[in-house]
Amino acid sequence: MTRLQRELSGSLGVFWKSFAEKELEQIREDFETGKITVDENGVARNRIGRILMSDLLDKLTYITDKVDVEATKAAREAETDAFLESYRKANHRHSEEELNEMRAVFGTATVVDIITGERIRL
Repeated sequence: MTRLQRELSGSLGVFWKSFAEKELEQIREDFETGKITVDENGVARNRIGRILMSDLLDKLTYITDKVDVEATKAAREAETDAFLESYRKANHRHSEEELNEMRAVFGTATVVDIITGERIRL
């Protein structure tokens, strides 16, 4: 049983049951007003056009049967892959402000951008 199912069943107490019901009502309102959309392929998106993350996607399945969970997950993976590829190709150079922020957090060290593998000496 998922966390949401346990909340809705009341097994976690009255507070969590009420919280889950209110959350689903807000998601229903967002869906009905177009803040959450589902395209002809069943892919669910938020108000800024991004593919829904798993937590909201799971909750949306309680609201509508128009959403295709597998298609949405595949679209999110493709969206993430495209973003990471564009990030790698951008060859970003860190501003002095960014470097100072890193120094404030890590001190004098070498940090690694986990997406590109770039090593940054602070």
